[in-house]
Amino acid sequence: MDDIDMQIVRAVLRDGRISITELADRVSMSAPAVTERLRRLEQRGVIQHYQAVVNPEKLGYHLEAIVRLKPRPGALKKVEEMIVQQRRFTQCDKVTGDDCFIARLALRSIAELDVLLDPFHDLAESNTAIVKSSPVRMRLPVL
Repeated sequence: MDDIDMQIVRAVLRDGRISITELADRVSMSAPAVTERLRRLEQRGVIQHYQAVVNPEKLGYHLEAIVRLKPRPGALKKVEEMIVQQRRFTQCDKVTGDDCFIARLALRSIAELDVLLDPFHDLAESNTAIVKSSPVRMRLPVL
């Protein structure tokens, strides 16, 4: 990747709906040349998809919890399936260490915690923390 590719990636990260014309102006190239570079970045997997960023609070999810789950012996696959099937888990990582899963859970109220986590209690130990704020949210390393 050269400097032009990096400029294109930065611009698309800032605004995934940027027009080819505006993108071409920003990187001082023709629209067809930028289109070709963008196509190559997509083909190489540098740019995987474009997405909208939605504010969960505007959808009624005013709380977020971080849930650490440690499956009981023999329950790893079942716990993973349950996490994948429960749409309130918005993010989940399988990790090393004492916990096998660290996940984020969208909540309308604190009362929902028991309803959403009770199905896991026979299969895993859980530890939950409520998110107060997120000073850094899903950013890429320096480009």
